[in-house]
Amino acid sequence: MSKAKTKNKIKRFVDAAMTVLLLCLMAYQVTGEVLHEWIGMGMTVLVIIHQILNRKWYGALFKNNYNAYRVLTAAINILLLCSFALTAFCGMSMSGHAVPFLYGMAPVSFARQMHLSMSHWAFVLMGLHLGMHIPAMAAGLKLNDKTKTPLTCVFTCIGGIGLWLFLRSGIPNYLFFRVPFAFLDYDKAGALVFLENLLMLSFWGLIGAQAVLICRNTARKAEKKKNPLIPVAAIMAAVIIGVVLMLLYPS
Repeated sequence: MSKAKTKNKIKRFVDAAMTVLLLCLMAYQVTGEVLHEWIGMGMTVLVIIHQILNRKWYGALFKNNYNAYRVLTAAINILLLCSFALTAFCGMSMSGHAVPFLYGMAPVSFARQMHLSMSHWAFVLMGLHLGMHIPAMAAGLKLNDKTKTPLTCVFTCIGGIGLWLFLRSGIPNYLFFRVPFAFLDYDKAGALVFLENLLMLSFWGLIGAQAVLICRNTARKAEKKKNPLIPVAAIMAAVIIGVVLMLLYPS
């Protein structure tokens, strides 16, 4: 096996492990405080490894021209890295188990609310980041349009349900510092917590995937362009499903 293939496999493993740990971190009411801290440390290590594996990307950051796809990729990757870094810093500043010697690096009141906001921004950006890989994965599977259309419809419906759960959970309040604490349901079954987190992540994955299709379509020659309304329609349909469900079932 070539070094390139081995490196790609390692990258995929790290990405998959980061996704699993992210879902675990968002399930605080299931893991509890001690395990949450140690999972956070594991996530921090994986983020560092991920950056090392992708160091060539950073080396080419200021080279060549930027098209819409490259601007989108760079913006999401940099924002994701910043949100991970702030989440880890604030988490360590409140640590009482994994790294207690770092407790107090920042005022706890500041660290608590910043950690709450940045962790949810990291969740949103991670969903967008993962979604941006979906078109490439679909291309590798060599799916025809007859197969892609129903899959897009299913993904859109799942994304709409995810948006409903996202709004119902009050996460927008956490993102914009409207509340200082997270309101969690400790009576909810652990499997249901993970399922809901996965559905919420799928909405942002849908947005990322469709955004990539829009960007790539703009770069194609006129004779090779596809209908630009299809990815826009998928996003709008998911948003409509989520909003309608929120109006019908707000809690």
